[in-house]
Amino acid sequence: MLTKRIKNCLNLCILLLRMKSPQIRSSTLRLGIFIGTLILAVIIIFQLLWLRKVYRFEQKEFDHSVVKSIRGLYEDLSIPAYNSSPLNELVEKPEQHFYIARFIIPVNTDSLSAYLQYELEDFGIFTDCHLGLYKAATREYIYTRLLYSAGAKEQQVQKLPVIKPSYDAIVLFFPNRDNYILSQMNFWIISSAVLLIVLLLLSGSLYFFYKQKFLNETQKDFIHSFTHEFKTPVSVIGLAAEVLQKENIITKPEKLNTYAGIVAYQAAYLLNQTERLLKFAYMDSHQLHLEKEPVNIHGLVQEAISNLSPLIQQKKAVFQYAQEAAQPVIYADKGYLEIVIINILDNALKYSKEPVIRISTTSKEKSLSFSVTDNGTGISKKEIKHLFKKFYRSQKGDQHIARGFGIGLSFVKRIISAHKGKIQVQSQPGKGSTFTITLPEK
Repeated sequence: MLTKRIKNCLNLCILLLRMKSPQIRSSTLRLGIFIGTLILAVIIIFQLLWLRKVYRFEQKEFDHSVVKSIRGLYEDLSIPAYNSSPLNELVEKPEQHFYIARFIIPVNTDSLSAYLQYELEDFGIFTDCHLGLYKAATREYIYTRLLYSAGAKEQQVQKLPVIKPSYDAIVLFFPNRDNYILSQMNFWIISSAVLLIVLLLLSGSLYFFYKQKFLNETQKDFIHSFTHEFKTPVSVIGLAAEVLQKENIITKPEKLNTYAGIVAYQAAYLLNQTERLLKFAYMDSHQLHLEKEPVNIHGLVQEAISNLSPLIQQKKAVFQYAQEAAQPVIYADKGYLEIVIINILDNALKYSKEPVIRISTTSKEKSLSFSVTDNGTGISKKEIKHLFKKFYRSQKGDQHIARGFGIGLSFVKRIISAHKGKIQVQSQPGKGSTFTITLPEK
């Protein structure tokens, strides 16, 4: 009764953990974060390209406004010679901040300055402008003035850079042109910055959520795995306890001693696995920490078969063992390797009605292979690729073939990977399966 209650408690723990396990796994969330990062990068690139496009558009608008201001200046000063000429023939732009327009000298400089300032403001250019009146005959400026934009503080007049066209002209120099254009883009720049900050905060939140979810899954995964490993020892103890409770067991001291030894071994096994779980939880790591030592695979297999003897007798299983490995000793974690062997053998017993199980070992160059072949229900090719996924279980139709939670083989895969080994499965539905595990010698 006690062992049944323990088994029921273990089953309930796994079911509760499975029910509470979020539908979205951290691997799915990691993929989502990766896709989200790509989308974020694309959004940022498009936003930068858009800002660049807006900046160029504002530059063109500034150029057009300056040219229109010059055209208006011609009209204000009643210079009919230029009224019918195309603007692109009248205005040149030798550098980014300079505009040169053909002009007739002499001219009233006060009217020139006043009309130019009016035209610039009329076409929405509110930035400082250096005005120069250049005479080609003397190759010098005959008049310069700084036109302040509306609301600007009085500044000291800076020297106007010398531009020497071959004709009489007015020269306009806008030293703050780039800053003015950027100020016209404040809305786009601020909105882009806000969008970028929001996206970065969202990305940071997703990463934090992923990290917390990953740590949470790490804890749950190992509770699942180790709880699953407790099931087989508890089942063995339960079967042994049933035998020991029989009235005539006292008359069979050898059998009594055997089953009492099995109970003691499985109790020690449970204690050892519990200590491993606590040690791993204390280290707070997702990686298995192996304690390697010389392990004789032949002896470990015999030990596992002996400890599963109540289950073997219950299923009336037949074992065939071929010890063909010339060098059966490898460096591995004995406790974890025992979990692998017990899981493989337990599945072979579980999925076979009248189990006939063949175990063989072979030595290869710097490695050892261990195979378990059963005559069970077999696995289809479609299911094999999912076999080592957590919570996946082989099934027929809508019914699972045997009771369980699909945890054991996923943990087996992790243990073998931690040993830098590999596991292969060959199976035919209705004929049985072969699990082959290859481990390095060291």
